[in-house]
Amino acid sequence: MNLKTKGNNLLNGANFASGASGYYEPTAKLYHAIPLSQQLEHYKESQNILVGVAGKSNTSSIISGAIYLISAGSSDFVQNYYINPLLYKVYTADQFSDILIQCYASFIQNLYGLGARRIGVTTLAPVGCLPAAITLFGHDSNQCVARLNNDAVNFNRKLNTTSQSLQKSLPGLKLVLLDIYQPLYDLVTKPSENGFAEARRACCGTGLLETSILCNQKSIGTCANASEYVFWDGFHPSEAANQVLAGDLIAAGISLIS
Repeated sequence: MNLKTKGNNLLNGANFASGASGYYEPTAKLYHAIPLSQQLEHYKESQNILVGVAGKSNTSSIISGAIYLISAGSSDFVQNYYINPLLYKVYTADQFSDILIQCYASFIQNLYGLGARRIGVTTLAPVGCLPAAITLFGHDSNQCVARLNNDAVNFNRKLNTTSQSLQKSLPGLKLVLLDIYQPLYDLVTKPSENGFAEARRACCGTGLLETSILCNQKSIGTCANASEYVFWDGFHPSEAANQVLAGDLIAAGISLIS
């Protein structure tokens, strides 16, 4: 990332996210992603560049008036905790979720300290319904893995409680929880009612496990009509599904711009 070449583009917005990162720093390191701490450093750098573009006074106003969106946690569980004996043999899922919540709270406090005041945070998705999760942990079942979904519900409950506490303790903070769990769960369990034909297999490749660079123009068996699939790959919803989810998230996050 070379923020210095962006200049005026920062006035339109910026994305500091990194695929396969999470609240838990070791998750990012495991997949050579950019951890939250480093994303925060990139954000600090962008603030300094913004001062040069818009001036100090305007920058302060832009920062406090901007909307910040955070989405993390799935990789921490599915791509780290559930497959890492160094974690699941030491911590219960409940204990691990506590660790993630502590990381989340610290990140929000740091972001607040840098001037952020309007923050939207997505809940954990129904990770037990991801095609890859069913393949890895479903024991030959084609149904959502209840244990994983229960962990997500438990995490989301803590996320809600912690977010409310942060909002009360940090003056001027507007912290809104954006529920992605229920909308995506509805798409997976009732695909035909939502205009989809397939929710177990993803569009890419076998539809059971592939993700990221494994989904490309040369992938064998990629579906002809991705808009009929809830999932594009083993971990991520399709563009059509994301359009449905985005509508729900915009409705939930309208208070961020009011």
